[in-house]
Amino acid sequence: MILPALSNALAARGYETLTPVQEAVTDPALSSSDLLVSAQTGSGKTVGFGLAIAPTLLDGADRLPPAAAPLALIVAPTRELALQVMRELSWLYAEAGARLVTCVGGMDARDERRALERGAHIVVGTPGRLCDHINRGALDMTSLRAIVLDEADEMLDLGFREDLEFMLAAAPAERRTLMFSATVPPMIAKLAEKFQRDAQRVTTLTGAKQHADIAYQALTVVPHDAEGAVINLLRYHDAQNAIVFANTRAMVARLTARLSNRGFAVVSLSGELSQSERTHALQAMRDGRARVCVATDVAARGIDLPNLDLVVHAELPTNSEGLLHRSGRTGRAGRKGISALIVPVKAAKKAERLLKFAKITAEWTTPPTPEDIEAKDRERLLSDPVWSESPSETETAFAAELLDLHSPEQIAAAYLRLYQSRWSAPEELSAPGTPAPARERAAFGPSRWFALSVGNNDRAEARWLLPLLCRAANIDKSAIGAIRVQASETFVELAEPAVPGFLSALGEDGQLDEGITARQLDSAPDLGFAPRAPREDRPERAPRPPRADRPERAPRAPREHHAPRDSAPRPAAKSHSKPMGAPPAAMTRAVEDGAVTAYRKPRSDAGDAPRPAKKAWSGDKPAGKPAGDRKPGKPFGKPEGRPYTKSEAKPGAKPGAKPHGKPAAKSFDKPFDKPRARPAPRDAEPAAPKPNLAADTSKRFVPPGKPGKPGAGKPFAGKPGTGKPGMGKPKGKGAAPKARAGFGGSTPPKRGKP
Repeated sequence: MILPALSNALAARGYETLTPVQEAVTDPALSSSDLLVSAQTGSGKTVGFGLAIAPTLLDGADRLPPAAAPLALIVAPTRELALQVMRELSWLYAEAGARLVTCVGGMDARDERRALERGAHIVVGTPGRLCDHINRGALDMTSLRAIVLDEADEMLDLGFREDLEFMLAAAPAERRTLMFSATVPPMIAKLAEKFQRDAQRVTTLTGAKQHADIAYQALTVVPHDAEGAVINLLRYHDAQNAIVFANTRAMVARLTARLSNRGFAVVSLSGELSQSERTHALQAMRDGRARVCVATDVAARGIDLPNLDLVVHAELPTNSEGLLHRSGRTGRAGRKGISALIVPVKAAKKAERLLKFAKITAEWTTPPTPEDIEAKDRERLLSDPVWSESPSETETAFAAELLDLHSPEQIAAAYLRLYQSRWSAPEELSAPGTPAPARERAAFGPSRWFALSVGNNDRAEARWLLPLLCRAANIDKSAIGAIRVQASETFVELAEPAVPGFLSALGEDGQLDEGITARQLDSAPDLGFAPRAPREDRPERAPRPPRADRPERAPRAPREHHAPRDSAPRPAAKSHSKPMGAPPAAMTRAVEDGAVTAYRKPRSDAGDAPRPAKKAWSGDKPAGKPAGDRKPGKPFGKPEGRPYTKSEAKPGAKPGAKPHGKPAAKSFDKPFDKPRARPAPRDAEPAAPKPNLAADTSKRFVPPGKPGKPGAGKPFAGKPGTGKPGMGKPKGKGAAPKARAGFGGSTPPKRGKP
């Protein structure tokens, strides 16, 4: 059911019938329900949700109440789509007295805040800017009756999930929620289940062919002719409005510059442009000041340009949904359109997969040739309506003057040239499968050779000799040919026109630069190899004679007929150690499988005496081992302190005290190793167990490596069982230990006198 105010606006706009999605959402049975709508691109969804929320906003009245807090919130993924929704709803709700406010990124937020303070019925915006206004308290959500998410799947793909959930959670629980999307992926279904109440599923997608009003073409090109194919395609169709899609901003800038240089009225649309630049670009397309728009996928959703007849995919989209949304910019509201894919030969398989997943059948062909474009130009010229119009009196008088001055053939030819000058010349394209043309390098010459006095021995390189020659001799690098660096000199080839200037720059002494001289050669230098003859002058190589058949080899003898391994003993591995000589007679040789494995002594049970047991230590054993058992260099007993020279020790110092000042060189009389501790006798009493100082919390923690400090309680006397004294004298009397981070949470009490 459509309210009178909206039906009058539709009639004034020229609507005779509603589209399927508009009829579905205006069903009276769904006037108060939440909706999850999926429909094809270009099916009139914007007007559809405008009609769907009208009963909720008007509530049976003919006009809306005075503007105050917003009654409806429309969320769109891009700025262009939000501004387009605002324009569509403006004429739809004009008779109902609706006041609309936009909140999109790139616009002045202060102006939007002031507009919200003055009051609005419908707010249209992008997720980021709307959340910003909600957080700042500028957008009042308490009076909302309906929220519409347009292109909800695109907003989730762009990463607006958290913003959408924030806005839906901030809205009143009794509001209506309408989600419009071309597809319903699982994320959309989960979002609808969380924030909608018994949502009704509305779909107008059928098994029929999508976009029946769009003719798809796949144009196979050589990779280096892709941009030329775009130019020829635009020239051939001469569409009133056309859009060219690219994948990156850099490609958009490149195509825009090239089309502008070829005379096309072109604008660009990408994310790097400001909002005002993007708005002006779309307005230029609507006004007719521009006829071609080069854009990224930012313009693939929801953009409705009038009379858009041609969509060109200069670069293939990344997925089938992108292909459908790009192509959906044409063929809207019953109009016909063409969607052309520029397919390099290497990307043919990818294009086939995209078309298959999108369930689209495309016509595979080649781009228009210059002959096709010229024929199309003649056809347009002959069918131009200007021929059927009656000339005015001024035009008749001027035509008579022209006929007096020139013949009809000359006038017709001049008109044809003027007509063709309006258009860019078509591009010459290579046939698919033709390799890229090789760049032919022109032969250098005639030329003269010069020798420079620097070479490899002087670390001469062509990369710094070339700018030196150009700078010192004031010549261009195109006049310099080969540069051949030898051991002691370098040969340079110069074009003959540059030789006089080079010689005049040298002077009488031939000085080219500081320490570098040049001299002219009478002929080309002998570089040690002859130049290669051209391919057509080379003698044909004689064919190789056929290879003789090899004689058949005799069959290899089986392994069992080989000589046994133990018939000739395998030589021992070479060792770097001193040879042991023959093994002692007491040792036997173990032979297993005919191979010597090791020499070993016979076991004790083979008749030899058992090995004597190790003599135990007795209690009355003299201290220390006998001198004969000690290793050289390790003295027995406790070593003496390191002797000091007379210059190291102060007069009157105690023996063994550490001297002041710089110590003298170390003496080599000090043993290198510490003395080995003497083992305890076996019959001695077992040593007392060492106390666990870490577990005893009564002992104060002393950091390792620091001397102990006196205080109350038992001082630390050193390691038990070693007989070593304490860890030294404290730095100051009565000094209290400082608390250290990480060693307990409390500071130990100050110590008093012992």
